[in-house]
Order: sequence, then C-alpha cells, then structure tokens
Amino acid sequence: MTISLHADAHATGTELTHFWSACVGAGRAAEGLRAGWQEHLRLVRDAAGFRYVRFHGLFHDDMFVYRKGADGQPILNFQYVDDVFDRMLQAGVRPFVELGFSPGDLAREKATTFWWGAHGSPPTDLGQWAELITAIAEHWVHRYGLDEVRSWYFEVWNEPNLNPFFRGARSEYFDLYAVSVTALKAIDAQLRVGGPATSNFVPDGRFAGEHEDTSQHAVVAEAKDLDSLDWQPVWVADFLEFCHSRSLPVDFVSCHPYPTDWALDGHGNTQQHTRASDATTRDLRTLRALVDASPYPDAEIHLTEWNSSPSPRDHTHDHLQAATFVVKANLESIGLTESLCYWAFTDVFEEGGAGDTVFHGGFGMITYQGVPKPSFHAYRMLNQLGDELLIQTEGAAVTRHRASGSLSALAYHYPAEVTQAPPGSFDGRSVAQDVLATGSPRRLRIELTGLSPRSSVTIETLDAEQGNAIAAWHAMGAPEPPTREQTVLLRKAGHAVGQRVQLADDEGRFLFDEEIPSWSVVLIRQDRDTQ
Repeated sequence: MTISLHADAHATGTELTHFWSACVGAGRAAEGLRAGWQEHLRLVRDAAGFRYVRFHGLFHDDMFVYRKGADGQPILNFQYVDDVFDRMLQAGVRPFVELGFSPGDLAREKATTFWWGAHGSPPTDLGQWAELITAIAEHWVHRYGLDEVRSWYFEVWNEPNLNPFFRGARSEYFDLYAVSVTALKAIDAQLRVGGPATSNFVPDGRFAGEHEDTSQHAVVAEAKDLDSLDWQPVWVADFLEFCHSRSLPVDFVSCHPYPTDWALDGHGNTQQHTRASDATTRDLRTLRALVDASPYPDAEIHLTEWNSSPSPRDHTHDHLQAATFVVKANLESIGLTESLCYWAFTDVFEEGGAGDTVFHGGFGMITYQGVPKPSFHAYRMLNQLGDELLIQTEGAAVTRHRASGSLSALAYHYPAEVTQAPPGSFDGRSVAQDVLATGSPRRLRIELTGLSPRSSVTIETLDAEQGNAIAAWHAMGAPEPPTREQTVLLRKAGHAVGQRVQLADDEGRFLFDEEIPSWSVVLIRQDRDTQ
C-alpha cells in the first residue's frame, strides 16, 4: 500500500502547534547539576526546540531545600535549585515544575521509591508544606520576575495513584493539591497550577478512582481483548469533581498515557499488556472529551510523561522503532493536547541506578556518553515541520512555514504487521531486534507543487543504517565500554542520517516516489531561502 500525498505551496492551511516540542522529561533535579545533563539539554533544545523540562526530586534531600534545625524550625536553602533553573533558562528552556516529593524532614515515610530514595509519602504537616511552596515560589518571583514565573507550570506531585510514589489515600492527594494550589494562587492568580499527574489509563475505568484507598490500578485478567475496552485516565474525573466542589482552580490537567501498562489485578499480581499502536491517540481523544465536558473546559492538557513503555530498562528505547512510534503517535495526535512530554531526553537518569552498558534501554534520546539515539532524530525532524498543516494522511503530513512559505513533509513506515505499540524488550535486545526486522518496504509518494522553479529540496532518511547509533556500535564489535575514540565515532554515527539534495523542476514541481524500508522516517524540507 502506497503512502501518497499531494500538496500545493499556495493552498489554504490550518494552524499547527508543535505540542511535541512543548515539554520533555528528565530524571531528577540533582542530575541537572551535571555537565553531561546540561550538554544534552542544550543539544535537544537546539535540535528539537523543547521549551520546558520536567523532572522529579525538586525537594529531595540531595537538593538541600528543606531541613529542620535543632529547634524544629525549617531551614530553607534554594542554592542548588537556583543553579539548575539558572542553567535551564540560559539554555532556553523553562521549568515545568513538579512539586514533589516530600523533603525527608517533612515526609511521613522515607525512601519509598527509586535508587536515590525518593520520599514518596504525604507531608506530615500540610501547613508546613504550604509554607515551603509559598517560600520557594516567592523566591522564584524575586529571582526571575513575576512575568517569567507566570510562564511556568506547577504540577502537584507525580503519579499519586501508585503506591511507591504516594503512600497515602486518594483523599490525601486531593487535600495536598488543595493546599498547594491555594498557596500558589495567593502569590499570584496567574500562576498556572494543575494535576493530578496520575499513571495510567485503565480499561473501562476499573480502579480509576472509585476505590478511595486503592493505590494501584487493575485490569480484568479474563478480558480477551483489552484493546476493545474503554480505557480511562486514572482519577482525572474524580479530581476535577473534587476541585469543582471546593471551588479550586485547575489551569491544566495532567496524566501519563504510556501505551504499555503494568497493572495489578485484584490479587496483587502484575500483568503486562502492550496496547494497540494508536492507543496514545485514543487516550488523548478520551481525555480531551472528558476535560471539554468538565467544569474546566478551558484547562490545558499536558501529558507530562510518555514513552513506548514506562521502563528505564527497555531496549526498544535504543532502537529505530522507538523513533517511528514517536513520529506516528505525535502526527496522529495533532490538535488533542498542549504537550506530550517524552520521558526523557537523556540517559543521565538514575531511577534504577546507572545503566550498566552504553545501550541499556534507558529512557533517554541521548546516551550517557552523548550519543544520539533514533528517538532524538524523531523530535529533530518533527521540529522541522512548519506552523501550518496543508494535508495529512496515515503515514505522512505536509506543512508550510508561514514566515517563509517553504514546505516541509514528514513520513514514516510503521509496518502493518505490528498492530501494537513497539513491544518492550526487557530481558535483552532480542525482542527489539526481532521487531526491527519485521515488515516489508512500502512505497512513499509525495508531490509538492507551487514551489519556486529549481528550488532546492533536502531529503533526510532515518532508517536501520542511517542515524541508528546502536547499529554502528554492533558494527564495531559492541565494545563495552567504548574507548574515547570509539565514542567519538558513535556520536558521529548517531548524528549521520541519510541526506541528499534535489531540485524542483522548471514548473516548481517536486516528486518523491520511492520504496522505503520498515520503521524508516523521511523528512522532505524545501530550503527556506529558495521559495
């Protein structure tokens, strides 16, 4: 089956917002103090245009924000937070502030999750929590100016429906949100606050909120076709109802629509289920309809974590299919959300400790050593699209840059043989490699007309041989660890997508008509100074 599109440079377009570039994730605040993290941030900001960064651990003990003195009074120290935020702002990105987890001296339980021992429990004193929120927000206003801080987002906690991240009842989270949003709005009503930042979507809404003290969600183990069920976001409807009943503001709604789900059944057993390849888009439509029908129809929607799976040891993340899935899910979700935040931009990431190998399946689109993975190019290519959508079909879209009038097209081949999101590859690389070998070439035909005669058009190709750093690593014998010289070569290979330049004909017509391999991504961009 051919992917075919025709677009005229002078056709009427519709506004296209780059929601895929709005926000990107990172592990925890303290990792932002490292040189590698900062270098990778500048790289993805320049290439992919990310505008916000979200991470855990803002109040963790390694940031030294909060401790109690011998007299029991709080001692506040914002120097480390200032360091991270200063460098982010200098790099051209803003914080998407996750308010969490509890500082050790304010936590009901300590070291409940992650290698670094996040204190995932409610604060022992909501009044002292509110004082902390007030103090740090006032500090930010003083340091960065009110107009700047108004441009940030403030998200209350992370995944409070999951036991390791919030050892408390749903009602306790709702109370935490209430005191947090009240404290921030008391400083300035235009500060943007939201939640509930829950994970994940569950079938038919089971365990999505009806049980007050259920800290995990469930699936129906006997269901024969989970994808045929109605998947609903956890707690969101109840959260909005609670806020409305208390007259609390909600500037944005957040949750985490991972298409691969680990859910507890009624007996405490885990079950893994990889959903259909269009699960992300279906979830966003569901969430959009829920918010539109709620008392908060003007609330923005921010999906503040998303990836093909929620595992930091899934080798799929290192492979080409991760990039194809990124492009597919984002193009199919145009108009449904304000952000779909890829988790995460770098493998400087220690939820489970350091990765044991260069390619260890980490979330990042850049390895610890600074080697770009294919997912990096997915976002770089998405960022090359224009701000007007001219035409779209399954597998491709053509856009126009309003300022220059030049066109950009992006296409992908997600093979029909794979009906699910990319299956996770957790116990090694074999599943990822088998999936990468699935599928047959597909013809791609994109015709652009109305261009300037003989204008220059650049074609970039991301596939198993081009821009695929792990293939280059295997070709050099999979060295572990690579030498300094090998690392330089891997970085070059990671950046080296296929690229060639062609010209439109004398009538201003350009035609791309070729077979492209499975999992490949093709960017066609008219040079802006030739239109």
